[in-house]
Parts: sequence; structure tokens; C-alpha cells
Amino acid sequence: MVCRRGCRKSVNREKSMNWKLRKKHEALLSRERGFVKKVWGTGCAVCLAYPNVYRVGMANLGFQTVYKIFNELTSFLCERVFLPAAGDGAESAVGAGEMLSLENLRPLRDFDILAFSVSFENDYPSILKMLELGGLPLKAQDRNEKHPLVIGGGIALTLNPEPLADFFDVFVPGEAEEILPAFARSYRQARQKELGRRELLYDLQTQVPGLYIPSLYNVDYLPDGKIERIYPLAKGIPQKIKIHSIKNIDAFCTAETVSSPDSEMADMYLVEVNRGCPHLCRFCAAGHVYAPPRFRSRQSILEAVDAGLKLKNKIGLVGTAVSDHPELAEICRYIAERGARAGIGSLRLDRLDEKTAQMLKTGGIETVALAPEAGSQRLRDLLRKGIIEQDIIDAAKMLIEKDILNLRLYFMTGLPSETDEDIDAIIELVKKIQHTAVSVTHGQKKFRRITLSINQFIPKPRTPFQWCPLADVRVVGRRIRKISQAFRKDKQIRILTGVPKWDFVQALLSLGDRRTGDILLAAHRLGGNWTRALREVNINPDFYVYRSKGTDEILPWDILDVGISKKALVREYLKMPAANEDKTAEQADFTPVF
Repeated sequence: MVCRRGCRKSVNREKSMNWKLRKKHEALLSRERGFVKKVWGTGCAVCLAYPNVYRVGMANLGFQTVYKIFNELTSFLCERVFLPAAGDGAESAVGAGEMLSLENLRPLRDFDILAFSVSFENDYPSILKMLELGGLPLKAQDRNEKHPLVIGGGIALTLNPEPLADFFDVFVPGEAEEILPAFARSYRQARQKELGRRELLYDLQTQVPGLYIPSLYNVDYLPDGKIERIYPLAKGIPQKIKIHSIKNIDAFCTAETVSSPDSEMADMYLVEVNRGCPHLCRFCAAGHVYAPPRFRSRQSILEAVDAGLKLKNKIGLVGTAVSDHPELAEICRYIAERGARAGIGSLRLDRLDEKTAQMLKTGGIETVALAPEAGSQRLRDLLRKGIIEQDIIDAAKMLIEKDILNLRLYFMTGLPSETDEDIDAIIELVKKIQHTAVSVTHGQKKFRRITLSINQFIPKPRTPFQWCPLADVRVVGRRIRKISQAFRKDKQIRILTGVPKWDFVQALLSLGDRRTGDILLAAHRLGGNWTRALREVNINPDFYVYRSKGTDEILPWDILDVGISKKALVREYLKMPAANEDKTAEQADFTPVF
């Protein structure tokens, strides 16, 4: 009797949570513009998942682009699902009924494909959480024909998919506009053949260039833990997956598809301006993986702007090198002449001139982000930033003179060969910028604020720094505190920093191989307790995080050829003598305690 009563209460509680979730989804859809809701059962069903909450996912242009691509295919239906926010029913209950798609309120198990769009390594734990909440086996090897095919794409998985290799059936690396339709065609054809899951995966791997099925490849390791070889397990499968960039990005309109007032960037209509970057700073993964640099034509951008102005009064110009667009000023003027404003994430310092500064003022922009990255010229040269201190001061002065009275400055700490003197250089540079701002505004409008965003440098795959270790998080923490202390009493300076323990985890997931998936799985099982997970799993995380790698090593991500010559990266790496130095005494034999 007690059992029945308890079961009845559990069922009622589940129904109540489902009802609340349905109401929340219906409310979100009622406020959106541009979403697609197809008739269920009319095509292959794709659930597009973002491993973060709704407001973050809906501000991601790549996520929206994939949603558009799938729904433009007549034989496919695409809906969305997000990580439950605090208070959602699915946050505390495990079961297929608790993870429902936004459009048709269907559980994940009902879909043919579950597609994750992944931009950041720190979202990896959320992928496992969403699989569990959806009632799906976490590991690909435990799924069968009744389960959705779990696929993943996005820049994080293009850089290094290996830590998630055990959890995904298919990786779709690179730029989505060409490979996704090719995948969809082959998937539909394979389904018509009524192939088993293993045969389906083999068919996809052989028919779609650029697709990566991790279960069809094996990795052998040397006694010292390094990779001996990565090789295919069946005939007809490529030794290495080659990814091709899209030559003409004007062939595709990459702009906001669904507008929502609940998004993180609700006030802006997002329009892509470019991909890649001509400067190729040594630390920048996006600049390397999206090479060569490509800029959309003014005409295609303005067409997207016109569509956006029907919905919003601010256009967010998105790209890895927006300020390098040859017609940026004209594009911003076009927006301003229509009584709207332009939003630009970050401006390259040496591209800022009087014309651009005036354009920003006319556009009503009140805050501009600049990225010196380092305080000393030595480290800026190491990064190959291509700017000097005077460029930074001149840019700040030019913006202040145009009444742009809030500046955001991006700096990194923990760079290879960094010393305390380099940290002092950050402090001195910020003081010079502040002095310049105050002197320019003396007797006029008061300068408001400088926001310092200070983050630990994380070595990334596909860059010349991929062979470098992470700096000791304790040393970096001490140096960040030194900067904070220097401006402790200054109300004009605001400092934003990351959390050192998450820098360690991010580096582990950025640089790890397939074996690090065991640590990720343990952390999930232990409710996010990374300290216990690192203790319990017989894998040394320092091997991935704090070890300088040899340029002759096979790296986990070498299975993917994204078009960057490894020899070229080696040449750039060897130009940096500081990056070749051994770990300092402060870093040696250090295992973090969280």
C-alpha cells in the first residue's frame, strides 16, 4: 500500500513537472519570431541541442544556422532543446519524459537524430547531463537502432573531438552550410536501405567527405602514454578526415533566424560579416581553423541588415575580424542612416581610425572592446598581435574624444615565459589608458569606466601554442590578484576574471585524448565533483595539461585535417624560443586541488 501511494505521488510529481515545462515552452515560443514548427511525422526528425541554457544558446549564430539548414530540407524536421535552467522540471528528474523539444514538446527518444552544437569545452559536462535527462545511454556503444543517432558539430569539436569520442556516434566538423546537407542526403538514403546502426555509420563515413565516425577508428598508445597511431578499423575509410572551408560564404545567408526577447543578445539582430582572420595571432584558434579569411560582400550584408531592421533597431555585426572588413564604415553608416545602431564585439586596435571612431559615435555605441592581450611588448610580439603600446593609447584616445566613455580591455595571464614584470606592464598600461581618458575629458563629460577582462591563457589545438603546457593555475591566480589589488580602490576600474579550477578543466578537455572521456564520465557520475573524479580515475591529468609536447608527437586531434599545415604551425612554434622552455620550478609536479 505504501509503495503504491509512493508510486502515485511520483507519477503525479512527474506530470506536474511536465505540465510546468510545457507551459514554459509555450510561453517561450509565443515570444519568438521566426521559429519553424512542422507537422510531426512528415520527415526525419532532428532535435538540435545546445548544452547551455536557452538565453545563451539563442545568442549563438552557429546554432541558429544549423536550425535553419535542417528546416530548409523538405524531408527533415528540426526542433530545439536546451539545458534546463534552474527551476525547470527536467533539472531534477531523470527520464525521457522530462526533456522535451521546444516546438512539438517531444521527448528526445522520439527523434531520429539528436544534434549537439558545441562551442565551448566547459559545456561538455552538460552534454552528458542532457543525454541522461533524455533517457539515452551516455556511451555510443550502448545505443541501438531504437535510439537517436547522436551527432555533434561546432568549433570546439572541430578543434579536438577526441574527449567526447565515446559519447558521439558522428562528428560533423568544420563549417555547416555544405557538409550538413550532404550528411542529411546520405542519412536519408541509408535509412531507406534499412541498414543496422553499425552499417549505417559505415555508410555515412564512406559517403560523406569530412564526416568523422569515431567508433570506426582506433587509437594505440605507447608505454609513456603518447599516441602511437590512429587508424581506421575497416576498408574504404580514409586514414585522415579532410575538412574543406567554404570558398564563397556569400552563397549562404548566415544571420539571425529566430528572434527572442529572452535571448542574451535580445536587443541585437545578428549578422555574420566574415570568417577567418588575416592576422593569424598565434594563440587564436578561430583564426587558424577558419582560414583562409573570407569577407561577405557589402550587398549580402546589407540585405541581411534590411531584414534585421524590420525586427530590431540594433544590428550585431559578427565575425573573427569584423574591423578588417574593407567596407565596415559604409555598412555602419548605412545602419545609422536608417536610425538604427551597429554593435561590434571587438575592434582591432590598429584598424581604428578617425573615420571608424566617428562611425561608432554616430551609431550610438557607448562601450567598445579592445584586446591588447598582454601588457608588455615582448609578450604582444610573442602572440604576434602586430600592435605597439602607442596603438593602444591612440585607439583609447580616439574613442574617448568621440564620447565613447566606456572601454573594455581584454588581457591574458599565464602566457609562456610570463614573469611578474609582465603583470606590472598590464597595470602600467591600464593606468596610462586611464590617464589618457581623464586628460581628454578634463572639464567636459566625465569618463565613466574601464572594464578589465582578465583570463588565463589556454593553449588551443590548431595553433602554434598547441605544444605548450598550461601555466600553473596557482601562479596565475596570484598574478590576477596582484592586478586586482592595484585597482582595489579605483572606482573607474572594474575587473572581471575567470575561475582557476575551470581553467584547468578547460585545458584538460581542450588538449585531451579519448582517455579523458573517462574523467568526464566520472565527473558526471559524481555530480560535477572534479576533485573526486580526478582522484578516482587512473589517468594523470597533468600529462595533458602541464606537459610540453614534442613537435614529432601524434596529437589527439591529428585525425582531422582542417587545412592548416602542421609544418607551418611547427615553424611558427619554433620562432618562439620562450614557448620552448621547460616548465618553471613553480609548475613542476603540480596537481591542482579544487
